[in-house]
Amino acid sequence: MGSKDETRRSIARNKKARHLYHIIDTLECGISLVGTEVKSLRAGRATIVDAFGVIKRGELWLMKANIAEYSHGNINNHEPLRPRKLLVHKLEIERLNKRVREKGMTLVPTEIYFQGHLIKLEMALVQGKKLHDKRQVEKERSAKRDMDRAMGRRR
Repeated sequence: MGSKDETRRSIARNKKARHLYHIIDTLECGISLVGTEVKSLRAGRATIVDAFGVIKRGELWLMKANIAEYSHGNINNHEPLRPRKLLVHKLEIERLNKRVREKGMTLVPTEIYFQGHLIKLEMALVQGKKLHDKRQVEKERSAKRDMDRAMGRRR
């Protein structure tokens, strides 16, 4: 058994997800990968900005995640945008499936990372933000920035 203090080293993050969606719940998943994908991930060559999760026949799949071809790969190199199976317990998939069927809910990856020697993916159950929500968040950020700036000048 691995210890809980294993290092968590990020490979790719989806910063856009926090801006575009309200994150309701997160789930740590394993990913079914081939050898050249692992080597490419070790080189940090992945993007998950356009990726999303789909539940098909009781299995969770990661779609449109771009793991670049391995630079030293041969004819057996992997397809960069291929669907990848996510390793999650059946009960978790059933729970997610019920919530995804609700209006406006979807599954979006937020981060791919190394957990010790394993590659993990953090999936988030999200609901889309409205334009006024995005503006409100930006307004709050701006006000906080102005307050911090003002406090810094008084010191």
